[in-house]
Amino acid sequence: MNDPLLSLQDLVKDYAVRVLDVSRLEFRSGQIHALLGANGAGKSTLSRIIAGLLLPTSGSMTLDGHTFAPENKLAAEAAGVQIVQQELNQISTLTVAENILLGRLPTKFGVIDRTELDRRARIALDRFGLEDISTDTVTGTMGIGRQQMIEIAAALDRECKMLILDEPTASLSAGESEKLFDWLDRLRKRGVAIIYITHRLEEVVRIADRVTVLRDGRHALTCPISEITVDELVDAMTGETGQSESRSDHPSFATCEPALKVVGMSRGRFVRDVSFTVHRGERLGIAGLVGSGRTELLRLLFGADRAERGDVFLSNDPSPRRFRNPAEAVAAGLAMVTEDRKESGLLLPLSIRVNATLASMTKQFSWFGLIRSGDERDVAERTRELMEIRCNSIGQPLETLSGGNQQKVAIAKWLVHDANIFFFDEPTRGIDVSSRRRIYKLFDQLAADGKAIVIVSSDLEELIQTCDRIAVMSVGRWVGEFERDQWSAEKIMQAAFSNPVSLHETVPSF
Repeated sequence: MNDPLLSLQDLVKDYAVRVLDVSRLEFRSGQIHALLGANGAGKSTLSRIIAGLLLPTSGSMTLDGHTFAPENKLAAEAAGVQIVQQELNQISTLTVAENILLGRLPTKFGVIDRTELDRRARIALDRFGLEDISTDTVTGTMGIGRQQMIEIAAALDRECKMLILDEPTASLSAGESEKLFDWLDRLRKRGVAIIYITHRLEEVVRIADRVTVLRDGRHALTCPISEITVDELVDAMTGETGQSESRSDHPSFATCEPALKVVGMSRGRFVRDVSFTVHRGERLGIAGLVGSGRTELLRLLFGADRAERGDVFLSNDPSPRRFRNPAEAVAAGLAMVTEDRKESGLLLPLSIRVNATLASMTKQFSWFGLIRSGDERDVAERTRELMEIRCNSIGQPLETLSGGNQQKVAIAKWLVHDANIFFFDEPTRGIDVSSRRRIYKLFDQLAADGKAIVIVSSDLEELIQTCDRIAVMSVGRWVGEFERDQWSAEKIMQAAFSNPVSLHETVPSF
């Protein structure tokens, strides 16, 4: 059961520089093997080579005792290797059923057999506890958390020898993560080898058998999880010691001056009569389960979706507003770091410099229609240093960076813009431990500068560590607020599960 299934030997990947150089590494059947490292350490590169999505520059692999050199993803799948990547790879215009069985659609007389398609997709969804998701729902109409669950369900529906999961719980609630852990335990007992990539060290301790740390593309350590502490893992990832810190007593910079007041914001069943105020210097967290309406609320406030009712008041301006589009919100001093950087946060084929300054081009870097490239370059370089973005240069295309470094750029562009009100939707999704600390310190600095901050996160511990006040949404409603001296994880979760849907309603499938 625990024999080596996959062995790597002298595996190297070069781009302009060497990004991966692993001399020897083994993954065993019937084990969950956590793969850790800072952003840019080579985790995703290694997993993509194993899954046939990248070709190595040199080196060799053996799978189940046979030479393994997949030229593409289909070849790896045929050999029994499945991957769920950090960036979703679904077709948003297809239905849930079509995405789950993509590449293996059942047919009858040369035509897709819709009855069989729905039947098989229903089995896959129910097996993963997703009974409330309809098989004929268009995937792109749902939130990223639900899309993540569907992609995992599709992977678990396939028979495989090895399953690679890259940040699988980044957009999942605690309850949904528990469902995933239960399934991983079942797969482990069936002898499947699981490579589990995550930045959440508490998950590693909870479910992993062994752990490997990569640093700067090289193998730093491999050992049983029982033989290492969390602090030692952090040290191995960063190459430093003694960096652990507690943020339970971080200072408050909240004032009594309102920066944003929301009254009666509504849109169908997704956001229902939500009202709240956030003050200058305050960090307001919004907790809730996936599908509770947190992301939809931010999109309404930012003008990305059209509200049916509700008003927004800025600072001490008595005039009600409702932004018709994000451009109006940006002009009014709002900024939003979206949960899906790939689709709505960044222009991946363009450079770091362009992405970091694009939101501020008209405001700071143009003169009578001409771009002041020198100023733009200087600001982009300073921002790269501030955010510690790992790259060869600010001219590097964003799509060549790791997911975590892309997220840093998504945040950096709004720092350049110098907004007054910041919306962060899952801001540390795909961010490593060291970078997460930097983001938390950035929240502190923004608050100290008098900025108002609203943070949506599925990581309750993150909200507890960073916020002055935590609100809870449930089924589109604002169901509770907790000050720092009042909250506990138990109280917040109780509120998240409150406000049950009536028998005549259905839970929104975002």
